[in-house]
Amino acid sequence: MNILYLIVGLLVLIFGGEFLVRGSVALAIRMRVSMVVIGLTVVSFATSAPELIVSVYAAINGHPDIAFGNVIGSNIANISLVLGLTALLYPLSFKQRLYKFDVPVMLSASMLFGYFLFTDNSLVFWEGLIFVLLLALLTVYMIRRSRAFEGDPFTEEENGKNELATKKLVIYLFVGATCLYFGSRLLVDGASGLARVIGVSERVISLSVVAFGTSVPELAASIIAAFKKEKDLSLGNLIGSNIFNILAVLGVTSIIHPIKLIDDRILTVDIWWMFGVSFLLMPLMFLFRKGYIGRLEGVILLFTYISYITLLF
Repeated sequence: MNILYLIVGLLVLIFGGEFLVRGSVALAIRMRVSMVVIGLTVVSFATSAPELIVSVYAAINGHPDIAFGNVIGSNIANISLVLGLTALLYPLSFKQRLYKFDVPVMLSASMLFGYFLFTDNSLVFWEGLIFVLLLALLTVYMIRRSRAFEGDPFTEEENGKNELATKKLVIYLFVGATCLYFGSRLLVDGASGLARVIGVSERVISLSVVAFGTSVPELAASIIAAFKKEKDLSLGNLIGSNIFNILAVLGVTSIIHPIKLIDDRILTVDIWWMFGVSFLLMPLMFLFRKGYIGRLEGVILLFTYISYITLLF
């Protein structure tokens, strides 16, 4: 039954994430912002919604390690698994703003999270409030910067097509949000029950199965965007998702309910893997091909993820 809950929960989350992404992109297009900003903000928030609902539900129901493991595991999976697999299937180029602004912001958010967690082994209300305020300032800055320097990124024909799509906006957002709520309940209940049955910790289940499940929307969005040649959307989605996972998911969760660390290995092992994978991204952008993440870099990232999961178990 726990496995059934887990599988059904994952499927419902994937379904809900797809609808939320569609509705969110339509909303962003109506706001007339560029694709890279859509990837870094709206799509990232939409694809991070499963992590948010899962973490909030886990924290409220007494599973703080699932809340932490879900975010840390998802951030590791987004860079090593999702970006690695996307680059392996379809090599990605990127613009200067990715390594001059977006990646440094992701690294700064990761280090701030580490500082808060190392201070008292928990995240409390005021720390979550700082995360959410930083996220709000970051989002406003990116949208204003996009409009100031890039203008309207869409042609009249594209605007007409996208305006038609926004008529389904409310339905997409409602269906997506509903599926995320019920899917998260099934996923957390199934994961915690499975951990008890097979004798592993909630930390292991959350860092592997739960994190992979909540990263599926990022995987789907990135691969689809890459094949549609929207490379800025693909890379922006992954970097933005990691930023949102920390600032939004942990921020909102700790505001609603303080998150107290139970398993110390999250602090002594897993968070360092998250730091390592995040910092690994920068040299990989220039080590083999300047301005290009190709199949070789994809293999390195995938090998990193496989190594982490192997050591985890």
